[in-house]
Amino acid sequence: MKSTSRLSAGAILLGLALPAWASTAMGYALPQTKTENGVTYMSGGVGKPEAKAMEEEARHYPLSMVFSAAKDHEFLAAVQVTIKNRAGKEVLSTVSDGPILLVKLPAGKYTIAAEAHGKTLHRTVQVPATGERQVSFHWAQA
Repeated sequence: MKSTSRLSAGAILLGLALPAWASTAMGYALPQTKTENGVTYMSGGVGKPEAKAMEEEARHYPLSMVFSAAKDHEFLAAVQVTIKNRAGKEVLSTVSDGPILLVKLPAGKYTIAAEAHGKTLHRTVQVPATGERQVSFHWAQA
């Protein structure tokens, strides 16, 4: 069991070590980055190739979010996302183009509101100074 875990961890690390340009060379491109209030973000992940490319790109973003719904955990797009800093100031308000949203935020505590199908889910996250933080939002019904 331990060797399988090490092999899986090694495969993940190898995949993350590939440069971002490799996704374009492999026939698929990452979605365009956008900036709001000085916050850079990228949303997408529609289809397996793009989702894989974004998973690899996530190492460059301190915060990543994944949106899903229903018992099959089907991926969701068109999720309205609002992020506020500790002081309550809105730092990002966007609609995610796909089930994955990557955000470059300074280290700190943030509140996130994600709305889909008329229902809003809330999370409080601590974005680390180094490394990444992934947050999942799951709606019971699609």
